[in-house]
Amino acid sequence: MSSAGQDALDLKWMQHALCLAERADETDGEVPVGAVIVDAEGQLLAEGANRVISETDPSAHAEIVALRAAGRRLGNYRLPGTTLYVTLEPCAMCAMAMVHARVARVVFAARDPKTGAAGSVFDLLAAPQHNHRVEVVEGVLAEEASRMLSNYFRRKRGRAAL
Repeated sequence: MSSAGQDALDLKWMQHALCLAERADETDGEVPVGAVIVDAEGQLLAEGANRVISETDPSAHAEIVALRAAGRRLGNYRLPGTTLYVTLEPCAMCAMAMVHARVARVVFAARDPKTGAAGSVFDLLAAPQHNHRVEVVEGVLAEEASRMLSNYFRRKRGRAAL
């Protein structure tokens, strides 16, 4: 696929992930993070949004929700050739789940300067100790994702949206 074609696909699926993030916030009061997994042909396999609060499950991050759904759909915990789109840089738990699932690429929007494990705080996806590395693309619709997250936390603190 051409670079322009890949960029268009990345934009399309990140927009979808942002819609999931917005719905998680508005419908369930969750931190607005959405994730989408597509196969090697760019077709939707699974999606997820944060469910930590609504499921009282600290592991129910958007990425984990999507990985579980993709595994069930394929009947396999390995997801080779897939791309995971997520609106916030994966944490260590989600990054390692991607390594174990053999996800090929992760495309994320906003960096997470506190717990990001795809280059901000840790770089688990490229660690040479692992037998699988995940290609990382960052910054796709980062401004939109960052604003959504900032506004969520501003509302929680009783402050005006940006």
